[in-house]
Order: sequence, then C-alpha cells, then structure tokens
Amino acid sequence: MPDAVYRLDAQGRFAYLNEAAERLLGQRADELLGRDVREAFPGLRGSVAEEQVRQVLDDGRSREFHFFYEPTSRWYEVRVFADPAGAAVLFRDIDTRRRSEQERDTQLRELAAVLDALPTPTVLIGPDGRILSTNGAWNRNGRRLLPDAAWPGRVGEDYLASMTRSLDRSAHDDLASGVRSLLTDAARSDGRSFHLDYASPTREGVLWFHLQATRVDAEGRVVITHTDITDQVRARDELVWKVRHDDLTGLPNRARLLELTTEALAADHRAGVALLVLDLDAFKTVNDSLGHQIGDELLRLVAGRLSEQLRPGDAVARLGADQFVVLAHGCDASEAAALAFRLQTVFARPFAVGEITVPLSASIGVAVARPDVRDAHHLLSDADAAMFAAKSSGRDRVHLFSPVLREAARWRLEVATRLRGEAIDQLVVHYQPVVRLDTGEIEGVEALVRWQHPERGLLSPDTFLSVAEETGQIIPITRWLLRETTRKAAEWAAQGLNLRMSVNVSARHFSAETLVRDVRVALQQSGLPADQLVLELTETSVAEDPTRAEDQLSVLRGFGVRVAIDDFGTGWSSLAQLFSLPIGTLKIDRSLLAAAERVAAGETGAVLAAIVGLTRTLGIRSVAEGIETTEHLRMVREAGCDLAQGWLLGHPMPADRLPGWVREVQLAGGDLCALAMAGHAVPAPG
Repeated sequence: MPDAVYRLDAQGRFAYLNEAAERLLGQRADELLGRDVREAFPGLRGSVAEEQVRQVLDDGRSREFHFFYEPTSRWYEVRVFADPAGAAVLFRDIDTRRRSEQERDTQLRELAAVLDALPTPTVLIGPDGRILSTNGAWNRNGRRLLPDAAWPGRVGEDYLASMTRSLDRSAHDDLASGVRSLLTDAARSDGRSFHLDYASPTREGVLWFHLQATRVDAEGRVVITHTDITDQVRARDELVWKVRHDDLTGLPNRARLLELTTEALAADHRAGVALLVLDLDAFKTVNDSLGHQIGDELLRLVAGRLSEQLRPGDAVARLGADQFVVLAHGCDASEAAALAFRLQTVFARPFAVGEITVPLSASIGVAVARPDVRDAHHLLSDADAAMFAAKSSGRDRVHLFSPVLREAARWRLEVATRLRGEAIDQLVVHYQPVVRLDTGEIEGVEALVRWQHPERGLLSPDTFLSVAEETGQIIPITRWLLRETTRKAAEWAAQGLNLRMSVNVSARHFSAETLVRDVRVALQQSGLPADQLVLELTETSVAEDPTRAEDQLSVLRGFGVRVAIDDFGTGWSSLAQLFSLPIGTLKIDRSLLAAAERVAAGETGAVLAAIVGLTRTLGIRSVAEGIETTEHLRMVREAGCDLAQGWLLGHPMPADRLPGWVREVQLAGGDLCALAMAGHAVPAPG
C-alpha cells in the first residue's frame, strides 16, 4: 500500500509496520515492534491522535482526522480502524496540501474582505461555477430589488443557475458562454475578462447592469461584478433619441426620416412608398409679427394635427423651420395625392394659441417611389422639388412630382451654387424706358438684371432671381445692382442724359436691415442725386413685414430717394396699409390691363380710372406697366396715368445702346407716345 500502515495491540504496542510506515516514521520495524507507541514517539502523549486511538479501542468505531505532529511540524491525515487484536492505523503526510489549502483559504478570506468593501454587487465563483463568496452590495441589492432577498444567488449555489432569475434566455446564453470560457483551462491565470450589458426586471422597474467577469488565479476562480448603469443607459438612450428627433415637436427629424424611408424602400418591394413634403405658407410673417414663442407653439399644434391624420404604419417628421414630411406606405400616385388633400384639411380650422387665432395653409409636394428610385435621399429630393413647384404656383396647393421637376431642381441647385461664386460677375443690366404719357418724353429707365450664363446664354431674371431670393443671395445681387445702376445714371447725366433710375428691391433687404446703408453707399460712390433714384418694391413683399418696411423706407424718403410699389394688383395687401407707406409712385401691373380689356365696351377705363384717381388724391404718381398695344396706350392715357412702360414704347436694352436710342427718339420729335400710336416705334440701335 502507498499509505503508511501499522497495527497496535490492545496495550498500544506496535504489532506490525509496512515499509511506507518505516519511511514515514523514520525507524525500522525491528526497532519499533513490541514497543509502546507513546514511548517510541513521546510527542503523541496527550495529543488528538492518542485520544482518537483510545476511543477506537474503547468503542470499536473507526475514526478519520487530520493531525499536526509538533516534533516534525507537519500535518498528517490519519484513519484508525478497530482490529480484533487492537487497532490498525493508516496515515499519510498531507503537510504540503494542507498548507496550500490554508494559504488558499487565507487568500480567499482576504479576497472576500476586498470584495465586501466594493460598492458594486460582486460574487466570487470557483472552478465548478459555484458561488464561493458574495459581498455586502450583492446582498443589499437583493433585499432592495427582489422580494426573496436572493438576488441572484447565495454562497454554494450554482452561479449560472441563479442568474436565470435575472436574465432573459438570450442574455443568459451569452453569460454562460462567457463564464464557461473563463473557467476552462484552469492552468492559465492571465486576467482574461468577459463583459456583458444586460437588463433585469426589478421592483424598481427594468434596471441595466454592466457585468464584468475576470479570472483571478490559476485555480480557476472568477470575480464577477454587476455595476448598475441604468442612468448611463437612459442618458444614452435619451441622447440617441434627441439625435434622431426634433426638440420642438418630438417628431422624427431629417436623419430619422431618412432611416425610416430607407427601411420602407427596402421592405416594400411591391407596395409603393410615398413622401409628402409640407411647407407652411408665409410662416416667416407669423414668426416676425407674433414672435417666435407663438410660432413655436403653432409648429407643435401643426405636428399634433398631422399626427392625428396618419394611417397605421405611416410617420410624420419635421425637416426643420416650417417644413414637415409624411412617410406613407402602400401608396400609388392617386392614393398619395388623396392623402395630401386630406392633410390639407388639417389647416381648414385656424390654430388657437392662447387668445390668438392664426390661419395657416401649406404647400404640399408628393413623390412616390418608382422601381428606379430606391434611395431615400433621392425620393426626398423629388418630394421637395414637387413642393417647390406647389409653392411657386400659389399658396395652399398640392403638386405631384414629375421628372421635369428634377431637372428644375438641378437647375436651382446650380443657380444657388453659382450665385455664391462667379455668377455675380456674369450679371448684366438691361434698361427699359419709362415714358411720360402727357408729353411722350423719356423720363427714366427701369433696371432689369440679366445673367450672361457661359453655357446657356442670356437668362431672364425669372430663371434665377427666385432661387437668389430663397438662398439670400438676392441681397449681394441688389447691392451690386445699386452700385452699377447709380454709377451708370451718373455717367449718363454727365453726358447730358438725365434719366431717373428705377431699381427693384427685395423684401429680404428689409429683414437684413442693410438697405439704407447700401443705398447711401451707392449714392455716395456714384455722386447721383438721391431724387434720381427710385426703389421699386412689390406689393406682396411690403405686406410681409410692413412695420420694418415703413421704418426703412421713411429713412430713405427722408434724404430724397423715391419709393415705388411695383406690380400693384397682384398681391393681397390692405390698401390702407399700403398707402400708409412713404411711397411716391404706384406701378399698375399688366394683369389689370388684361382685365380691363375683357370688360364690356364703353367701360374699359373704369377700373384704371378709379385706381389712378385714388393715387392722384394721395399725391402718388401712377405708372402703367406692360404697354404692348396701341389699345393699351390709349386706355392708360384716357385713365389719366402719369407714366407708362412696355414693349410698344421700348424694349429693355443694354446700357451701351440706350443713349443712341434716346437720340433717335429725340431726332424723331421726342414724343415716343405719338410715334408709337402712329406705328413708328424706334428700334434700339444694334
């Protein structure tokens, strides 16, 4: 036998020893046989070993115990069995193992003390996966979060089995895989770690924890911490939500809309996907007149009403400013159009903010995905182009996308890009004569900007000025135009050609509040007298911000600049509001001439005469635009208009041709109206 064995008789004397006993006891058998064990080894007297042997001899029951023999300072494992002649003793030296276990126990107690001091719920598990130790935070969390105070396990329990009470199946599978990978290969102790974030249902709701499991020694023990990261997860989720949603309305923002649209395009291969872009009409006026606080509340109300109109599965987002987008699933063109018209009913009732009631309308562009359009950005661009077309055709309109609109959108992008670059150096000015109707003399000219496009040739203002208005580039263009035209008018005056210069000004200039300064700088640099400059503003542009317009126009009028309202008859402004402005001239739009022509014979001048009479009473001069026929000329002269312009009286022409053309008129008698009535219009010299 590998173990040491000896037998004692009833008096406690050695009766037998094997070789292993001789080696372990350090004496030969012939030296020990017949001797009393206590005499041979005095250190046994009064020891646990002596007591255990005596009890076996007394009751005949076997004993097993660990024994520290002081003379050798070593630990032994001893088993004593009753024998008919006395007792048989088997023993082995376990000193190395016992001291190793004691060292491990000491380490374990020290580690447990460290873990217990940690604020994070922590467990220590052994190589078999059972819990060796838990800290106070682990136990306190259990009592606080779960009714059975066993969250998620006690010492001695299998850790993975206990965690089934806190994790769903998927997370538990991940945990089991990670922990088992650490428990394998117990010979390695390299600080390997495993991490897992998991959610756990508790009495305080769902909480999030970050689990970190780390091998701590070669024995295969693993420390596992469970850090509460609920606040971080909620903060992260809130941040992610904010990144993908609009702060003001809580709706998805542009980024989230594109994500949803991409998902819809990928999922709905057969059913159509549509985007409807809604742009609130004249919302800037609401913001400027009522304040941004009212404007923000109106946007929230619009968002709420649009959300109520959604079909199941559809979504509404806010692109920013006053634009919203509806993502609709399962739509063909007719269904998308029907949805757009239904969305218009959102604006049928005014919006009430406190004691203020505000009417709103929206221009809606609709684009339905086609087989060749599977890109969210592309579809949104199409819907935006359709919205722009709806906006351009008037307020409260719906427009369906067509490929022609994409080309128009590309052109707008090109215009917007070039206007910020080299295009301003490619602008030219043509001048159209303004004629006195009583004498036929040329009183002045209206400056009309053109773009000498390097590829497309000479472009009229309606092809690019609307884009300049949208992008704000209209302000630097107007600033350039003021400098160019006042310089040219001063140059002509030095040549003896005194022509009053009329320049169109955008409403954007009022909001930028640089108009007064820009006009003063242009007049100072050119030397042109202020009363030789006429600023023309459309009726609609003035109505957008009448207070700001009145303030700036009053300053300009104060140092001599004349002010004219252009295109009168095309807007919807209040006459009382319009005539409260410091204007000196009213330009009657050609649409009124066309309307007058359709009136029954004998009453063709009644409308014009009434307008002219009103302006004359207020001390305002009238200018009839769009004179193209002798009948137009006769009509406006009979109505009493002061001035007129139009192709019958003179086409717009470049600056270098105008002086020669004026001289030709003067050589022909100087009465341009008479020449036109006689059919002798003077062409501009080539």
